[in-house]
Amino acid sequence: MISGSSPDPKHLIELANYRMPFGKYKGELLVKIPEAYFTWFKQKGFPEGKLGNMMREMDEIKVNGLEHLMKPLIEKKRRNFY
Repeated sequence: MISGSSPDPKHLIELANYRMPFGKYKGELLVKIPEAYFTWFKQKGFPEGKLGNMMREMDEIKVNGLEHLMKPLIEKKRRNFY
């Protein structure tokens, strides 16, 4: 999880490559999903567990305009979406 201390690089790589497992954006990288989708979940409640945590973190990244920092962390075979 991203916090005041240094983020774990392995976790950031996992976050950059994490795919939505259901719904309208099933199979999409979280970083590719529009910010509005995360805003909706924030209002309704994020899912429990790992997915919810990943979505909260990606929401913070998007709200702060930092998703471009995730691009170098995306596995090469998945980079073609930028």
